[in-house]
Amino acid sequence: MHAPAAASGGTFCWLDLAARDDDAAMAFYSQVFGWRFATRHANGGRFTHCRVGGRDVASLYRLSEAHRKQGMPSHWTPYLRVDDVDALAPRIGPLGGRVLVAPFEVERSARIALIEDSVGAVVGLWQPLSQVGLGTMRA
Repeated sequence: MHAPAAASGGTFCWLDLAARDDDAAMAFYSQVFGWRFATRHANGGRFTHCRVGGRDVASLYRLSEAHRKQGMPSHWTPYLRVDDVDALAPRIGPLGGRVLVAPFEVERSARIALIEDSVGAVVGLWQPLSQVGLGTMRA
C-alpha cells in the first residue's frame, strides 16, 4: 500500500495578521519592531505589506465588519507554500481536515486557501503567482 503523493512545498512562507483595528496594529508593530508599511488595495479592501529593512515580512488587513460583529478576535495566520492550491484543497477533507476558505486569488500576489488540519489547527495554503514578492519570505 502506497501513501498518496505529498504536496510539494510544505514550508512556512508567509504570515497574515487579520486585525480588528489595522491602524492600531500598524502603530504597535512600528513602535515595537520599527516596521514600515506599504498599503495597496486588493480584493475590495486594504492590504498592507509589513516591511523590515526594505523586505516584506508579513501583511495585515482589517477584519471585515461582519467578522468584527461576530466577535472574531485579531489573529495571525501562517501560510504553507504549495505548488497548486486548487489541486491540494480537495485532498484536505478525506485526510481529516476541512477547507475553511476555498482557494481564491489575492490580486497580484498569490492564490490562497485556509484549512483546518486534522487536529483543529488553522493554517493557510499559499501558491505564489510569481517567484518575486510575497510568498518568498526568508528567515
